Amino acid sequence: IIVFLNKVDMVQDKEILDLVEMEVRDLLKKYKFPGDKVPVIRGSALKALQDDPEGLKSIEELIKKIDEYIPEPARPIDKAFLMSIEDVFTIQGRGTVVTGRVDRGTLKVNDEVEIVGLKPTKKTVITGIEMFRKTLSDARAGDNVGLLLRGIEKGDVERGQVIAKPGTITPHTEFEAEIYVLTKEEGGRHTPFFKGYRPQFYIRTTDVTGEVTLPAGVEMVMPGDNIKITGKFIYPVAIEESLKFAIREGGHTVGAGVVTKIIK
Repeated sequence: IIVFLNKVDMVQDKEILDLVEMEVRDLLKKYKFPGDKVPVIRGSALKALQDDPEGLKSIEELIKKIDEYIPEPARPIDKAFLMSIEDVFTIQGRGTVVTGRVDRGTLKVNDEVEIVGLKPTKKTVITGIEMFRKTLSDARAGDNVGLLLRGIEKGDVERGQVIAKPGTITPHTEFEAEIYVLTKEEGGRHTPFFKGYRPQFYIRTTDVTGEVTLPAGVEMVMPGDNIKITGKFIYPVAIEESLKFAIREGGHTVGAGVVTKIIK
């Protein structure tokens, strides 16, 4: 974590700023952050936007501290490409574009990919990659990109599907999972659920209704329980072992789990 104390142009007394910084560091310690070590940069976003030299200097210092203090996350670029589709657009004269964050692997223009999940699997070719209005030759894990798909209509693809290297992931409807059911205090259910429970499963960018089957001899699951279940989706979804998901109902998260085995 890095702290930027904004609006310092509104405070003339430096001692007040020192006091605020001390309070911020104490608050960080309270929440188990290394309060004495966390970089605290003082500045004014408004002054920076007005090209004030001191304001610009504070933003430059902030960027410098981000580079120095926050380690670059390890990107799983050695694995097979996979991107969850967040949105779908049509660009006049160019075709269909899907956007999302690359989960793993790398992708180049003219690579062949599969669109997997919710509908029958389709193959297509990537004819363009863009990020923040810049054209790229490749995309890698962690990038938020738009992919231009050859020969695909907007209705052929939707949020919740995945773009993947051919043959690396398949759609499934039945699976085994270990789940944890949130307690009432954690924002979960107030009451137990029984065999035949049908919540929403949130997996990557998709939400799909599924039926929960409990192990033999288990009649109900209480909030706070860890349990092994069998799940069955109403649509085929691109899943694999070790994939994490959330369980929701009525707009609230009531549990979380991880896929342990693919059945069908």
